[in-house]
Amino acid sequence: MSTGLIGLDWGSTHLRAYRYDGEGRVLEKRALGHGVRQLPAGGFAEAFAQAVADWPAAPVIACGMVGSRNGWHEVPYLDTPSHVDRLANALTAMTTTDGRAVHIVPGLRDPSRPDVMRGEETQVAGVAALLPEVARRGCLLLPGTHSKWVSLRDGAVTGFATVMTGELYGLLTQHSVLGAQLPPAIDDAQAFLRGVDTARDSGAAGALSCVFLARTLMLDGALPASSVADFLSGLLIGDELRIALASGWANAHDSVHMVGEGPLCDRYLRAAERFGVVLRTTPDTTTSHGLWRIATAAGLVSTQATA
Repeated sequence: MSTGLIGLDWGSTHLRAYRYDGEGRVLEKRALGHGVRQLPAGGFAEAFAQAVADWPAAPVIACGMVGSRNGWHEVPYLDTPSHVDRLANALTAMTTTDGRAVHIVPGLRDPSRPDVMRGEETQVAGVAALLPEVARRGCLLLPGTHSKWVSLRDGAVTGFATVMTGELYGLLTQHSVLGAQLPPAIDDAQAFLRGVDTARDSGAAGALSCVFLARTLMLDGALPASSVADFLSGLLIGDELRIALASGWANAHDSVHMVGEGPLCDRYLRAAERFGVVLRTTPDTTTSHGLWRIATAAGLVSTQATA
């Protein structure tokens, strides 16, 4: 009987810990604010101790920025194409000050662009475990600060691309003339869709040529100041979808599976309708499934069951 597993999803701003039983079920999870960029006084060791405090001894696997150059222990990227078994074989173990082994999942690198990811490869492994038909041939969208578009063929990640949609939105609304002295944003669905349509119809010029519209429409009285943020959100998400279709990352004839839940994913769903793209959501449990899947492939747990 397996002793179970401890999984860590350790990003720049968060640390999520999962305690599994021997069959891959999550018995307990914890969320701490000790991301790689905001560690407690005791650094990585103290954050780890808090994450696993009072949990029974078990193998530990970790993914995300913990394996980056600024993380606890740097782990080299694997080039695409890459299957879950390659991730499992490339786990890098480090030893904590109290003698525990932490097995860190490598990130992926697409040499054709080039592009990189850390943490998302584990989410993709989770999707592949949950949806084998998508793993055989599919397109994944992982929205966020740095959105990822991922191609899957025969269970392997064959390529991916990053679009800095979320970060650009933050810069424009917080550090540009467009967001200066604006009242609190409201959830203006019409302004959001106006931004999406503007990006969709921007043609060869692209949405960058339309960004200043957020200010001129406001000055003309055609866009309330409280709706500027929603217009910009629609413009940037719309342009991401326009780019994905123009670049062949996705097409309007096949479904795109979106990883995640919540308000941001709801915005992508609304925007996709304006492009005729079918987005199908996957549960926001893909990271925990992916950690378990990689751990079983690596032999860290004795069972071969999938969660």
